[in-house]
Amino acid sequence: MKISTLFYCLKQGFRNIIKNKWFTLASVATISACLFLFGLFYSILTNFEHMVKTAEEGVSVTALLDGDLSEERTQEIARMIALRDEVRESVYVSADETWEKFKAENLEGLADGITENPLADCAHFEIYMKDVSMQSDLVDYLGTVEGIRKINQSAITAQTLTGVNAIISYVSIGIIVILFLVSLFLISNTVTIGISVRKEEIQIMKYIGATDFFVRSPFVIEGIILGIIGSFIPLVAIYVIYNEAMIYIAKSFPFLSQLVNFIPVNEVFTSLVPICIGIGVGIGFIGSYTTVRKHLSV
Repeated sequence: MKISTLFYCLKQGFRNIIKNKWFTLASVATISACLFLFGLFYSILTNFEHMVKTAEEGVSVTALLDGDLSEERTQEIARMIALRDEVRESVYVSADETWEKFKAENLEGLADGITENPLADCAHFEIYMKDVSMQSDLVDYLGTVEGIRKINQSAITAQTLTGVNAIISYVSIGIIVILFLVSLFLISNTVTIGISVRKEEIQIMKYIGATDFFVRSPFVIEGIILGIIGSFIPLVAIYVIYNEAMIYIAKSFPFLSQLVNFIPVNEVFTSLVPICIGIGVGIGFIGSYTTVRKHLSV
């Protein structure tokens, strides 16, 4: 494409936006409304996913060691565990540490006179996974390691968190697909109305020999610009609403803020901004491209 042609298409695209104010407002409002709903759902689902991930980080597998295990073998087992792909972190807890923790949590000074450690054979590894869905693979492997006598796992918790994660993923994909299709349908109808008004203009351009690309380009550029504008408006609205919601929850429900760790708005927008702009541009491009294509046959 020549530079002059590119500038002409850009100029015509902006000219169409300014010239057809009602069409522009209708298109931007359609895209903004759909992306606003998408942004709200995305922010909520992202926080739910974050809560699940936080809960997953507290789920561990406990590998109890043989009481007479040598220090060299313990260190070797530690290296073997650390090399596993499922493992995020592995913490060795000696028998003395286990006893001290048990006394502090359960006996409250009642065991001060006890000199011998009744948990002398309870040295263990607390193993935290990258993904709780990998727990069964890790447990199967630990069962084959010589020196590990017993494995404690939270199978029900792992299965529950894995199921919740799957549900959140399916819901997220479903909402994105539905809102994208609805947006595409609405913007296509809106673009159709706008283009039908300029149908004669398209026909004249075709009669004087203009190529399909030359005719289509200004409308496609117009759709892309409308998509960008339509994506920024809901982003600003969601940013304000998210911040206000966090402030309101912190003031009105301080106990909830302590129990639930919400994601900061800037962290949410790191991924939400490119997604919204991408969807907005995609809707504008596909909607205008497919709609103009119907009017190119003269």
